[in-house]
Amino acid sequence: MAITLNHTIVPCFNNVESARFYCKLFGFEYAGEFSRFIVVRVNDTLCLDFDSRDQFESNHYAFKVSEQEFDEIFERLQTENIKYGSGPSEVDNMIINHNYGGRGVYFRDSNGHLLELLTVDYVIPTH
Repeated sequence: MAITLNHTIVPCFNNVESARFYCKLFGFEYAGEFSRFIVVRVNDTLCLDFDSRDQFESNHYAFKVSEQEFDEIFERLQTENIKYGSGPSEVDNMIINHNYGGRGVYFRDSNGHLLELLTVDYVIPTH
């Protein structure tokens, strides 16, 4: 059996608002409350567990998507007037990238987390 990531905790200021934002933007399934978390199903094997906190470090979450999903999510980004950019240090230049023959874009959620969409995997050198 291949090892898969089952869930990860996403710290946020308001778990309900954050979960609903991710569902609206990405089209994820809102699964609901579990313990102190609000759970969002990304796919058959991965959930995001949103956890309300007063303080936390920002994280980076990258989502590989199909070309069609990229178009749909990118359109919602624009409709919501969310600033985006071509790289992690250029999140508001309003340009997408075309790295490795695909498309990618970076933007921040209301908690300061850096989100990334990419259509093609990075080329990682092998040793």
